[in-house]
Amino acid sequence: MLICPQCKFENPNSNKFCQSCGTSLTHKVCPECSTEDVPVNALRCHNCGAECGTVFWAIIAKKIPAEALAVEREPENMGLAGDQETISSSSPLSPTSHIALGSYLDSQERYQLLDPLPVQTESSAITDVGVRVLDCQPYEISCIEAMLASQQSDLLTPSIEANGIPHLAKLYIALQSQGQREIPVIHDAWQQGDIQVVIIEDRSHWQPLLDLWQEETTNSLKILHWCYQMAQLWALLEPVNCRQSLLDLSNLRLDEDQTLALQRLYVESSSSLPATESPEDTEAQTSAIPDEPLTIQALGRAWQTLFRQSQRTQFGSVVKMLGDLDVGKIHTIAQLRSRLEEISIELEALGTATLPPIKEKNTAVPTMPQSDEPEDIISRIDDMPTVVLAMQLSSLEDAGRTDVGRQRHHNEDYFGIETKIQKLELPKSRVLEGHGLYILCDGMGGHAGGEIASELAVNTLRQYFQEHWIANQLPTEDSIREAVYLANEAIYKLNQQDARSGVGRMGTTLVMLLIQDTQAVVAHVGDSRLYRLTRKRGLEQVTVDHEVGQREITRGVEASIAYARPDAYQLTQALGPRDQNSINPDVGFFEINEDTLLLLASDGLSDNDLLEAHWHTHLEPLLSSGANLEQGVTNLIELGNQHNGHDNITGIIIRAKVRPNLES
Repeated sequence: MLICPQCKFENPNSNKFCQSCGTSLTHKVCPECSTEDVPVNALRCHNCGAECGTVFWAIIAKKIPAEALAVEREPENMGLAGDQETISSSSPLSPTSHIALGSYLDSQERYQLLDPLPVQTESSAITDVGVRVLDCQPYEISCIEAMLASQQSDLLTPSIEANGIPHLAKLYIALQSQGQREIPVIHDAWQQGDIQVVIIEDRSHWQPLLDLWQEETTNSLKILHWCYQMAQLWALLEPVNCRQSLLDLSNLRLDEDQTLALQRLYVESSSSLPATESPEDTEAQTSAIPDEPLTIQALGRAWQTLFRQSQRTQFGSVVKMLGDLDVGKIHTIAQLRSRLEEISIELEALGTATLPPIKEKNTAVPTMPQSDEPEDIISRIDDMPTVVLAMQLSSLEDAGRTDVGRQRHHNEDYFGIETKIQKLELPKSRVLEGHGLYILCDGMGGHAGGEIASELAVNTLRQYFQEHWIANQLPTEDSIREAVYLANEAIYKLNQQDARSGVGRMGTTLVMLLIQDTQAVVAHVGDSRLYRLTRKRGLEQVTVDHEVGQREITRGVEASIAYARPDAYQLTQALGPRDQNSINPDVGFFEINEDTLLLLASDGLSDNDLLEAHWHTHLEPLLSSGANLEQGVTNLIELGNQHNGHDNITGIIIRAKVRPNLES
């Protein structure tokens, strides 16, 4: 089955074009030079040479004996790769096998080697290798992807006890189902005999933790924060026997927001970390790994190695903490987290940091009994305690666009964007102050009516806040209400002057967002909406439509009955048709404490649950700093025209990225 990259329609494998939208399933567009005839199985664009292929990280490992994993041994049959034959008749990890660069890991010729496999001799046995591979069939959904997608959509609750799924793959599936973004996303997996192959997200290009640890501009509190993240991950990985993943320093990476993440999982065994294909720094990889069973003393030794490898001096109470860890005075994760919190408070008292001390939702360490299957273990893990840090804005970007749609002759939507960024950057500090005003109006009243009302509302609100918005402080709720009433009054007076009556009276909906650094407030009248998207919470509709159906629901009427009314979608309030006594704008304040995508949308974009159905493909990728918001909003307009072309379509996207306020 081929999944269309544009509309996500499911196509037979033989299709060359999507049956739904006509998008090519054999060629793609280069993101750099926009060449349209790049084969989907090409690593680079033939025109500009940019890498545009779909690259994954392949782990090829010998199957670990059941007694080493304390789980039942699985049947040695084919896995989730379907009828995919494994690598070769001889194991790729055996001394006699050879897989050349450019060869495929599977007989279906889907995963092509981009890196040479390490040479193995009789004296240097390699039981676990990781290499980059090119997915030559990127639009074909794998069985694991289909299983996880079905699980997310609640179509079924798949069991990961299925025969043929490698044990290592089960760990990724279990952790991924819990939304653990520190763990790479699994894409495919299979096994035959004593060989297991797992295809995961490629993080080999992510910044190593060690690189930033040794930077002079990295302050003590940021290092403390990474230690706390590692302690949290230790508790998460302990019940699934993957703590060694934290002890290979080259495996510790940072995402674009400098949050700790793992390049891959390593399963514990009686011996030390498996030999890998790229021992860039043997000491860094192995010096923290003990021969005896793992305890949190090993985590302390990993931190000592990070300090030693980075040639960075240990600071303050960290020296005492590491010493206590080494001699066994700290022997539980709860005690370790408590000590890290104390050091945080000490740093603040010394004036070394500008943020509150580390806190957590709860201090109890959840009981995590061992189990035969990783999903049983993970299901018993409570939400990990979270470090609550003061956040600061690291970037604020936006893009907006409006379109007449496919049926209307004129556009009654109107929007306005005003963003001011003030940046202070010094060698050891960077402060970004963001100030944003975003307004979207969907006019009504026909030609020479709706578009006048929407434009007048936007301009009235802009002028008001230019005069009344005090620097570095969000306007009060009363001030925002006053602005909305003024916009209503401006349109109402125009209706009165022109003696408009009935349906001829012009009006407009309003959704308005104001951002000051990490604080935000939304005000709205009508059915234009604000959506909020974060990686932790997914897509949320922030505003509630002012329409008859919603009014009936608030009165206790069942939703199915409320929206069975013929007037269910009729607005209960709008700007302009009546005086201010007839409107009551909703105003709500909220904080941006994680990377957030905010979307203001007219009903031409939000109708028919369009955004709820397509946010995974059209919104979630825009959270990444590398994603182009202008192209993103253009894609949303195209999506709206494809499904909701009956109305004007307008969208404003705001991407607010934050980071812990760690500047000293």
